[in-house]
Amino acid sequence: MKTTPEHNDRIAKMTFASVYPHYINKVESKGRTREELHQVIQWLTGFDYKKLQQLIDEKVTFETFFKRAKLNPNAHLITGVICGYRIEEIENTLTKQVRYLDKLVDELAKGRKMGKILRTVSDGTTK
Repeated sequence: MKTTPEHNDRIAKMTFASVYPHYINKVESKGRTREELHQVIQWLTGFDYKKLQQLIDEKVTFETFFKRAKLNPNAHLITGVICGYRIEEIENTLTKQVRYLDKLVDELAKGRKMGKILRTVSDGTTK
């Protein structure tokens, strides 16, 4: 499924603060913790909890959120389908980055082991 310019624009203008509570609810309802969610977000974006809270307070859009992020060099290893879109086929960079985050949250909620979510091998190194 291809994304449309309207879809990409809507994602760009959505605020991280509006989606963040849904991420928390999703992972906590499945027995995972807020700290694990923050670990996943930090792995992808480089944002620690303090910086994340600052971005939430600023009500930044996803566009600003990912402009300020230092995307993990292994983010390209995040593949699969999320919200009906195959991540590796998404052409719009920002939409792909948002779907990376969605996929990581989904994997966390589904009980996947943290090492797999963070794309590391058993010795702690990245794939």
